[in-house]
Amino acid sequence: MEVVVVETTQLGDRSYLVHDGTVALVIDPQRDTDRVETAARNAGVTITHVAETHLHNDYLTGGLILALEHGARYLVNAADNVAFEREPVVPGNTFKVGSLTVKAIATPGHTHTHLAYLVSDPDAGTGVRQAVFSGGSLLYGSVGRTDLIAEEDTAGLAHAQYASVRRLVAEAAPDAILYPTHGFGSFCSIGPASRIPSSTIGEQTATNHALTDPDEDHFVRHLLANITAYPSYYAHMSPLNAVGPGTAMLDVPESVESAELERRLENGEWVVDLRNRVAFAANHLRGSVAFEYGTGSSFTSYLGWVLPWKQPLTLLGAHDDVEKAIRDLARIGFDSPDASVGEDPGALAPGASLVQYPITGWAGLVRDRAAGETVLDVRRAEEFAASHVSGAANVPLHELLLRLDELPEARIWVHCTSGYRASVAASLLHRAGRDVVLIDALFREAADAGVELTSAAPA
Repeated sequence: MEVVVVETTQLGDRSYLVHDGTVALVIDPQRDTDRVETAARNAGVTITHVAETHLHNDYLTGGLILALEHGARYLVNAADNVAFEREPVVPGNTFKVGSLTVKAIATPGHTHTHLAYLVSDPDAGTGVRQAVFSGGSLLYGSVGRTDLIAEEDTAGLAHAQYASVRRLVAEAAPDAILYPTHGFGSFCSIGPASRIPSSTIGEQTATNHALTDPDEDHFVRHLLANITAYPSYYAHMSPLNAVGPGTAMLDVPESVESAELERRLENGEWVVDLRNRVAFAANHLRGSVAFEYGTGSSFTSYLGWVLPWKQPLTLLGAHDDVEKAIRDLARIGFDSPDASVGEDPGALAPGASLVQYPITGWAGLVRDRAAGETVLDVRRAEEFAASHVSGAANVPLHELLLRLDELPEARIWVHCTSGYRASVAASLLHRAGRDVVLIDALFREAADAGVELTSAAPA
């Protein structure tokens, strides 16, 4: 058995191509299926099966399209209410993929109908003998969150998650390699997820709090206490996955003409500048907003979380960044945005106003902030509670558009953990006509710069 990992770092997820050297099973593919198809070609194998561990809440699946294009069997839980033809899977079902044996295991918790797949290779020799594809059930160091279905189901699903991970480890050998879909930065994980690159069932049995905690009620209380906010676009993913997403359109469109771009800015449409935040602060089109595109950024999650769902969107930036951003956004259902390709905003819309706002570090805040001016922390509430600038206001980035009226009219100094979220927030505030300063600095360096910090009192 060979397992090829298809990483989607932008969303913190992994998909898998599992094969015996001739035929392959794909598990939890993302919507941009060309990456999986490239992996299959490179391995010299034919995709005969595509399987979903669950109806995903954090991205649109490519499973249906991939199965149709390859004439593969599309394996989805029989209990899932979907609008397309699939091969219904019942927990306990086993099937063959070439020389590999695949068993579906009921692992409710992340969703009610969640499945894991235990894949065995009797002819493995020195290779992988057994692998567990756990989706959003057992993760490295933790489990998938249980609050994405309904508030009233959260506690019950947490109890189900506790039982499911035990069922899973009872079915697999200790040396079985564990391949989760979530847990690599995805908001679908919860609790003390590990950053390790790989693990086995035995390792998780010894270290994962979901398996080492002997008290189910204690585990559930701990899990529920660690629930945090998640992106608003998640609400749309599972319903769309149940219908069956269409093919992702990944081509870069022809650039919007300058007059049309100017009209969109004037009318308050969402025009997203992909350049780095320093360049944006120094010179950008009035009315545009900053979502810096770059490796390791949270571009996809935060744009999908902050901007209104399904409103017209125009991307500004270098061709490569626009092309990558279109791919990333297709994974969460922001389809076919328009684009204006180029790195000089003045050339893209000569008739529009160019504006700027100040950018500084922590020393600048200490030196230049005047009495009555606001420090705005746009991190999430739990980050703010752990430690924050004394006297700072906290409006998490994903709530900012709805809470602009709560902020005073005086100058606003905005920060986050690294500068990324703060740059988005600063652009939104500036777009709304506020006097803003972007603090482009690491929060962990604030105290050394002389900034007074405090924390929220424990509950």
